[in-house]
Amino acid sequence: MDTELIGIRGPVPFEDLVAHFTSLGGDVVLMDPDMVCGREHVMSAVMHAERAFSNGTNRSKTILTEILLYCAWERQIGKALSKMKPKEGRDEYVALLIDVDDPHLDEIGMVRDDSLYEPTEWKCEKLGLRSCFLPPVDQALENVAMVDLMKM
Repeated sequence: MDTELIGIRGPVPFEDLVAHFTSLGGDVVLMDPDMVCGREHVMSAVMHAERAFSNGTNRSKTILTEILLYCAWERQIGKALSKMKPKEGRDEYVALLIDVDDPHLDEIGMVRDDSLYEPTEWKCEKLGLRSCFLPPVDQALENVAMVDLMKM
């Protein structure tokens, strides 16, 4: 599975973005930028989801949903989807592209902005990453790993 994480801005609705990326022969997981604390957060979720499928410990039927479970630090699919889905009326997304060689963003009026997935103080506060012992990104990675324990 070849993955690439990108931030994108533009007026294209959620469903049209999904259709665009699948028409390119791949898949996409679209996320609310406010719920992503760095590239490592998402890539760790990908690794955990792939391992869950290979070990038969996955909770969902698709790798896309399993990735969202880990990104959201949730064990319930409904909660994870609600937490991670981009908000209506907002033209910003974090997109995990799966097996998409070139996103062809110019064809659909979107622009790439990878700053959307970078951790910020505001995001860390919103996500509850406030420990004085670990940097926020490390806390996000720990939360991803905790999903495995919550599955038991």
